[in-house]
Amino acid sequence: MKRNIVMGVAAGAALAVAGWMGTRALPAHAQSGGGINQVLANLHYRLVGPYNGARTEAVSGVVGNPDVWYFGSVDGGVWKTTDAGKSWKPLFDREPVQSIGALEVAPSDPNTIYVGTGEACLRNDISYGDGMYKSTDGGKTWEHIGLDDTQHIAHVVIDPHDPNRVFVAAMGHASGPNAQRGIFRTTDGGKTWEKVLYKNDKTGGVDVVFDPQNPQILYAALYQFVRLPWRADSGGPGSGLYKSIDGGNTWTQVAGHGLPGGVWGKIGVAAAPNGQRVYALIEAKDGGLYVSNDAGATWKLVNDSDQYRQRAWYFTHIFADPKSNDMVYVENTGLYRSTDGGVKFKTIHGGDSHGFWIDPETPTHFITSSDEGAFISLDNGKNWSTNLNQPTGQFYSIATDNDVNYHLYGEKQDAGSVVIASRTNHGFIGPQDQYGASGGESGWLVPKPNDSNIVYGESYDGDMSRYNVKMGLSVPIGPWPDNPMGHGDIDMKYRFQWTAPIATSPWNPNVVFYGAQMLFKSTDMGDHWQIISPDLTRNDKSKQISSGGPITQDNTSAEYYDVIFSVAVSPVQKGILWAGSDDGLIHITRDGGKNWSDVTPADLKAPDHQWAKIGNIAASPFAACTAYVAARRNKLDDFAPYAYRTDDCGQTWTKITNGIPDGYYVQKVAPDTVRKGLLFAGTERGVFVSFDNGAQWQPLQLNLPHVSVRDLEVHDNDLVLATHGRAFWSLDDITPLRQWKPATASTQATLFKPEPARRTFGGGFDFFERGGSVAQNPPGPAVIDYYLAQPPQGPVEITVTNAQGEVMKSFSSANNPKPRANSGGERGGFARFFRHGVTVPNKQGFNRFTWNLEALTAPEPIKGEVLWGARGGVTPIVPTGEYTVKLTVDGQSYSQPLTVTLDPRLHATHADLVAQWDLAVKINHDLTQAWGAVRQMLALQTQIARVDTSAPASVQAAGNLLHGKLHTAIYKISNLDNKSGEDPLNFPIMLDNKLAVLGGRVEECTCAPQQGSIEVYSLLRSQLDAQLAAWRELQAKDIVAFNALLQQNKLAPVTVSSQP
Repeated sequence: MKRNIVMGVAAGAALAVAGWMGTRALPAHAQSGGGINQVLANLHYRLVGPYNGARTEAVSGVVGNPDVWYFGSVDGGVWKTTDAGKSWKPLFDREPVQSIGALEVAPSDPNTIYVGTGEACLRNDISYGDGMYKSTDGGKTWEHIGLDDTQHIAHVVIDPHDPNRVFVAAMGHASGPNAQRGIFRTTDGGKTWEKVLYKNDKTGGVDVVFDPQNPQILYAALYQFVRLPWRADSGGPGSGLYKSIDGGNTWTQVAGHGLPGGVWGKIGVAAAPNGQRVYALIEAKDGGLYVSNDAGATWKLVNDSDQYRQRAWYFTHIFADPKSNDMVYVENTGLYRSTDGGVKFKTIHGGDSHGFWIDPETPTHFITSSDEGAFISLDNGKNWSTNLNQPTGQFYSIATDNDVNYHLYGEKQDAGSVVIASRTNHGFIGPQDQYGASGGESGWLVPKPNDSNIVYGESYDGDMSRYNVKMGLSVPIGPWPDNPMGHGDIDMKYRFQWTAPIATSPWNPNVVFYGAQMLFKSTDMGDHWQIISPDLTRNDKSKQISSGGPITQDNTSAEYYDVIFSVAVSPVQKGILWAGSDDGLIHITRDGGKNWSDVTPADLKAPDHQWAKIGNIAASPFAACTAYVAARRNKLDDFAPYAYRTDDCGQTWTKITNGIPDGYYVQKVAPDTVRKGLLFAGTERGVFVSFDNGAQWQPLQLNLPHVSVRDLEVHDNDLVLATHGRAFWSLDDITPLRQWKPATASTQATLFKPEPARRTFGGGFDFFERGGSVAQNPPGPAVIDYYLAQPPQGPVEITVTNAQGEVMKSFSSANNPKPRANSGGERGGFARFFRHGVTVPNKQGFNRFTWNLEALTAPEPIKGEVLWGARGGVTPIVPTGEYTVKLTVDGQSYSQPLTVTLDPRLHATHADLVAQWDLAVKINHDLTQAWGAVRQMLALQTQIARVDTSAPASVQAAGNLLHGKLHTAIYKISNLDNKSGEDPLNFPIMLDNKLAVLGGRVEECTCAPQQGSIEVYSLLRSQLDAQLAAWRELQAKDIVAFNALLQQNKLAPVTVSSQP
């Protein structure tokens, strides 16, 4: 064995370097801040989905507990299940970083969890972390405990007997040298840290494990790796395997004696339970799986199959079974298990795999993670939990169509393209509301303008396609289908990158653009192409060579460089196109591509700002020569924000990053489509807003996790987001932002003018909590927003009136309506889902109230009576037209107009809806009368029954007679024998039930009542009139006579309530 003693940098001494301790103060933006983020705190982003999992590298479980497990997503935070994967709950949403590289539960204390942030499989789309976190209450709360500048943490191990003794393998910066990398140790639970193993500022720690027999013996792997915009290099003289026998104070490099020579790359190490066998999976020219049976003294190659060592920088994960020396697990493009010491393997789970934890007490219980999420098995890998409850999707871009229930489009890393509805007419958004279209996992997905049946998608290497949704047919339309897989881009005629941009034209729906190093254009939806630009990049050949490093080449197009990365078409002036390259150039054409000008900001040509990736360009919806640019240099180890605005077609530029802190590099700047100067920025750790065209930014984080927001756009009244770790989100109805003024925050109360409320059908606005794999619909249809500068002293009241001043509905925070109980059957149509959202919020700050367009008050059915085919009383839906919303707070009233419009998919006229309204109002009134009369008669029966039983027989006989007449009258209106769901099959329904059913039928569609409904109503109304007349006659004659008899016998009279 080669003896190379490497001492820890500060062995035996705690590091007290600033920024390495757990006492750092988070910046204001990471604490939910002030400004608009605080005053609009009650405004919430809504998770749209999808709910299928994505790349996950960190998993752990609780020793001996088959129900509790954890996973850490690469940019989706930490999640916990307490039911073995049936459901998952996010635990890390309020922390300032969501990229998780390592996670471990203390074996001796299930409430103690350590999390290392920053994913460590350092691919092209990574996010970064800010060190170590710790929880001592099972993930309820977290404390940051240092190692801030490690950025990417690969592994955490905890002493099996001491939860305060922890080792961390930190890779350090992915794209530049830094000192905070290697193997770190804490013995006081993270209060202080020691760097105990370090090679140089280009080499990090990638793995560390204990000897199961002795926690003073450890094995660790160091890994030299760098990722630049144009290449990644795996391996170098820094990589190596190390062993410590004194608890990490000193380390010996393990080399020779059967191990491969030459340059090493990535290394995975695992120690078997007997303390002698050690497994090492090594990237090297003669690499493979090596085994030692003498604690690392000598080694033997047992498996050199490419299946387990391919794409080594991305995989190379190995884990030992806690009870069997011969059982070992390797992760690559699947989870593989060997029972003969690594000679042969069998696949037990699929997918690009990265994380694994096995219960040391019950080795048949384990969790694995892959590019598709986390999976639990409790039967040795025969069956697995689902990943369809983990909304951690990684999207690169977002697009929308113009459907009424518009869709969100994007390509999800490792899972292909996704089209998902932003809202539905059945009350929630589920798996049935999404589908895959063109393209693959990494490109753009864009619908044809005004025709959502056609979708353009792109997979890497120029593999563009066009998808016909109705036919389910995909047609390849890439302009140069020469697959370059495995080649460096210097060999390519056209450089189509991993995320080559697609753009459509607002001027011609058949036009589509596609970017390589020059811009392609098609005027027939991709059937034919023409090149409309020269090479718009720097075309630096030194940055186009094969990527991968000294051992293993890796060319997927992710590192292809000198390409157009963003394209924008002006919606204001035909012929203006913008193109941004990943090597830092911006070009414009004002004549549709005939002539191009380099208009790159001087700031991006400065020596210290060159080679920025022009990630996104957004053309202004108001001014032809205004555009917004987001650039980033994170792969050059520069995490500063770069964003620019031009108002003169690129002749001059203004940098617009004030208020966006370092570390929050900008992915996209999106202008609002209604309010000039209102901008939104998607950054690596959240969303920012500017009200002054970018001069000043402030956080708009609200309830959104601090996740990478790769793209965002304004669609109608919504701000929709593509995150790279938490799927799609929507900030529904940004009216408050469009109408916000500086004075609003100090004004006693502000009622914002609501957007038009769309009357639609089905359960389109059901805004209730759901779990599992379904998302909420947006609020509505009428969204009423108001701001209260101070807590109100009295109730907050909202009243809606029609154009004639008639009150349609009133609400008060002092007496919020409660959801109606189900009285049997189901109410059909539009209104039957509107059972929620009736509380009037009265908090200081921003408040949002939703009105479902139901008017009047639904009459209450008779308690205990089951109605067949009807929920209860009718609450008519208001017709289209103009209304007024009035907010009353502490004696002051504020009014705004509200327009109710009709879903364009429906074809009713205003007159139709007025006719529907009129009939529904009549039925509402009739049911109020009918049930009021029944309640009066029931109350009278109760009084009669209470007449003194010692009264003369004549009184009792008269009482019985009157009681019987009341019973007959009641049962002509309501059959109270119907007490169970199917009793009406035996006891025929009466007038109230018939009217209630008719009311549901009248409102079941958005249309005028049918002639049959009108005629049936006329019949029922005449029958009800007869029964009400009979009831009045009973009051005028029989009750008067009975009371006279009572008076003769000196008994108290019975009374008919005036309030039924």
